[in-house]
Amino acid sequence: MIELDNRTSLQIEEPLLNTIADTLTDREIELIITTNDEIQEINAAHRGIDKPTDVLSFPYEDMPMTPLGSIVISQEFVESKAKELGHTQQDESALLFIHGLLHLLGFDHEVDSGEMREEEKRVIEEFNLPKSLIVRTEG
Repeated sequence: MIELDNRTSLQIEEPLLNTIADTLTDREIELIITTNDEIQEINAAHRGIDKPTDVLSFPYEDMPMTPLGSIVISQEFVESKAKELGHTQQDESALLFIHGLLHLLGFDHEVDSGEMREEEKRVIEEFNLPKSLIVRTEG
């Protein structure tokens, strides 16, 4: 189940995101939709990178009854990437949500041998989403 905190005017297709989440975990997920300014502050504070980004993930400590973690998505990145790549903002939101959720589940494309990309591809294909995330994260 997703606990949505939408701090923007971006429309979020919660039923789709809940269905995606339910296929991967039975734990609650906090989803925050925010601005580039706020995600830049979060990125600087937690990762030491003082620039906006598309999605951030913050896993919680694995304890009984706790949520899996938080996913933070930038409204501006959703809007610009959807326009640039020719698909809907809902599709882009779902793609970024999948990416963030896999990080919460322990996948890390920066150090693995392609397992995260393979799982992204599988989920994207299962939900018939645009392949743009696969294409732009390869290589």
